[in-house]
Amino acid sequence: MRQAIGSTWVMQLVIVFMLIFVAFLALSINYTKAFKVKNELVTIIEKYEGVKDGSSGSLQIINNYLKSSNYSVTNKCAEGEYGMRSLDSPSLEQVRENSNTKYFYCISKINTKANNLPNRSKYEIKIFFKFNLPVLGDVFTFTASGTTIDINYPSDNLQPMP
Repeated sequence: MRQAIGSTWVMQLVIVFMLIFVAFLALSINYTKAFKVKNELVTIIEKYEGVKDGSSGSLQIINNYLKSSNYSVTNKCAEGEYGMRSLDSPSLEQVRENSNTKYFYCISKINTKANNLPNRSKYEIKIFFKFNLPVLGDVFTFTASGTTIDINYPSDNLQPMP
């Protein structure tokens, strides 16, 4: 009888460690996918030297990339940032105070003025990813953020963050 109880306890211990391993594996896969997407979005903004609206602008290319990547995670953006509410329309919306709207990604423009380049800016982009467990489903939503290099003359009409 004692060995039956002992083997049950060991079996439960093995199951707990397997669940921890599966959770770690699921987190690392989602984390890797989110940072791959984030790096691609930063590259697109750098390539097009800013965040442009319109059918041939960088926002349309970003939205098409996110659609093709099956990206569907939304979350709240901070006040003053610009958020993309729908991947079907290539226009950003400035986040207002106490907004409960959820966005696919957030972009903020940061001034990095130099003496000879007064219009110099860089962009910070935030995307979101979920921590999914096979049995429990969505547990947490995390943010992955990245910053572009300095762009000397960005072509957009975004207001910089204070």
